Amino acid sequence: MKKISLNPGFFVSNRKKFVEKMDQGGMAIFHSNDVFPRNGDQTFRFRQQSDLFYLTGIDQEKTILLFFPDCQNPELREVLFLIEPVESLQTWEGHKYSKKEATEISGISKVKWLDQFDSLLTEAMSFAEKVYLNAIEYPKFSNDVPYRDLRFAREMREKFPNHDFHRLRSYCTLYEPLRPKRRSV
Repeated sequence: MKKISLNPGFFVSNRKKFVEKMDQGGMAIFHSNDVFPRNGDQTFRFRQQSDLFYLTGIDQEKTILLFFPDCQNPELREVLFLIEPVESLQTWEGHKYSKKEATEISGISKVKWLDQFDSLLTEAMSFAEKVYLNAIEYPKFSNDVPYRDLRFAREMREKFPNHDFHRLRSYCTLYEPLRPKRRSV
């Protein structure tokens, strides 16, 4: 886990810019990258998914950002999900963020443990008009291993077949996830 010294206002500002590009009633979901096995009980060094890091500053595996600014339930408008720290695993896996630390870094006040994600996602889906999913969309990229965002997109389409799913970005707009919309903030 990297130690960063950015002001949480930077990430709050990034999320505000993102909201301006979302359609009314849209919900976006961002996942951290996977931790990849290397050999035996070793893993490759973790690198956070760039979009998630840009919006939150969180550099930890198994992290999810549920971003739904227009949700009727204010508790679901901006929620960060983390793995719950287990003290006995810290020696092997390193430090994991507490809820307080995650809030201090990201500026997100609603931080939940990862085991709550499925139930809160189901509730959020009942309000969502559009669901934006993240994926690598670059014509020169090819990978035989289905990465987390791709697996999640498949699960979502199977679990919620009647919802309207959209891609967060195309390969030509890597740092502008959604096209500009006429939205008042």
